[in-house]
Amino acid sequence: MAVSTPPRQAVLLTRISDDKAEDAKGVGRQEDDCRERADRLHWGIGEVVVENDTSAFKRRKVKLPDGTTGLRVVRPGFRRVLELLSSGQADGLLAYDLDRVARDPRDLEDLIDVIEQTKIPVESVTGSLRLSNDADITMARVMVAIANKSSRDTSRRVTRKHEQLASEGKPGGGGIRPYGYAADRATVIEHEAAIIREIARRLLDDESMYEIAADLNERGVLTVSGSDWSTRTIRSVVTKPRVAGLRSTGRDSAMQIVGPATWPAILDQETWEEVCAKLATRGIGSKNKLIRWLNGSLWHPACGAGLIGWQGNPAPRYWCATPRGGCGGVAINAAGAEQEIERQILDLLSKPRILEQLRGLAGSSSTREARAALADDEQQLKEMAGAYARRQITFAEYMEARKIVEARVRDARAMMLAAAPRILRGLLSGDVAVHWRDLEPTEKREVVMALVPDGWDVLPAQQGGRRAFDPARLRLRGVDK
Repeated sequence: MAVSTPPRQAVLLTRISDDKAEDAKGVGRQEDDCRERADRLHWGIGEVVVENDTSAFKRRKVKLPDGTTGLRVVRPGFRRVLELLSSGQADGLLAYDLDRVARDPRDLEDLIDVIEQTKIPVESVTGSLRLSNDADITMARVMVAIANKSSRDTSRRVTRKHEQLASEGKPGGGGIRPYGYAADRATVIEHEAAIIREIARRLLDDESMYEIAADLNERGVLTVSGSDWSTRTIRSVVTKPRVAGLRSTGRDSAMQIVGPATWPAILDQETWEEVCAKLATRGIGSKNKLIRWLNGSLWHPACGAGLIGWQGNPAPRYWCATPRGGCGGVAINAAGAEQEIERQILDLLSKPRILEQLRGLAGSSSTREARAALADDEQQLKEMAGAYARRQITFAEYMEARKIVEARVRDARAMMLAAAPRILRGLLSGDVAVHWRDLEPTEKREVVMALVPDGWDVLPAQQGGRRAFDPARLRLRGVDK
């Protein structure tokens, strides 16, 4: 009897529904256990897909392929897993448990379709994920149906409870306590409240979230979970309505402020609104002051999304970030990518013809018009952010309007960059390498987008574990494969 060859490029899926501590330790433990299981099975892991703080049950209204709308569980990471399996890029699936993979019958059926077509083996740490025959598939369907019913029952009870508490302005219960407040969620912890006020002040003074987090960590100030600060935790503690003494229901785009809360505010409402407005123009994980200057220049060719700077583990990276609409399927070391593209840019700028070509475009009337339009649109973005922070518009309305205005901003910036911005001409006026090192990150981004407006595609890493940075993963967009 032939013995099947163990997978060499299996995809490992980890998921946790609610990361209250915001430290990703839950998915980290799952990955550790799954890797131990893979070692025992002699499986090779090709890619790890992480769905941290991601529900496999909650549904959102989405637009369907036929143009209608429907309620669906939105999980870009899970869809990435199906893509890897169906395309043959992965030859096995490993997860901690069946309920980490699916709690929605539609998701399970999509996975079953892929497994039946490809005959790819699936394994789990608990042994609950089995799809090798009809009996396994039937049992998986029953277990997911039960898990889905359990989630619905819990959701109904919790929703009703929180509706009553919200209407009374009382705090909700469960989970880790909010930073700044005691376990009763109403008593202010003064030394933590002082940190929240300090963070708000420094953000309004244009310090970056990264700089604030680094300073708090150096001073030994801990988050409510006892871990280090990150840009995400900095954002979280100052933008929650509760710190302004407001009671809210829902999360993220569905959040609604019900009214005044019964607990005391840490920030006055005007300060809180100013902080929210300032941070609304920045994505989760980014900073007030640009550090990652390749934002807008790196792309994931598989899904078409742009990569953004992200605080990775153990080092910063550019990631097709799921919180920003990406698929989560590709990431690249930030320092390595910046060093390689810096090398390419300096090589390009060493060519004498570049300066003369760019000078001829500078100062045209179309450029002046683009600059004026850009100023108007950037002001409108600030005004919209303020309206969202004050709850005058919903998050969905804000994002829809922002998408339209940002498209005009991109066009205006492209016109200005094509017309040889001042910083680029100054860079070419002397020792290019020396001037480059003196540029601010925002100026480096201007130079890069002026010279290579299409940017680079970031290709997946070679399988087989951690490797040294591979510059071949950066490929100019539009270049034949």
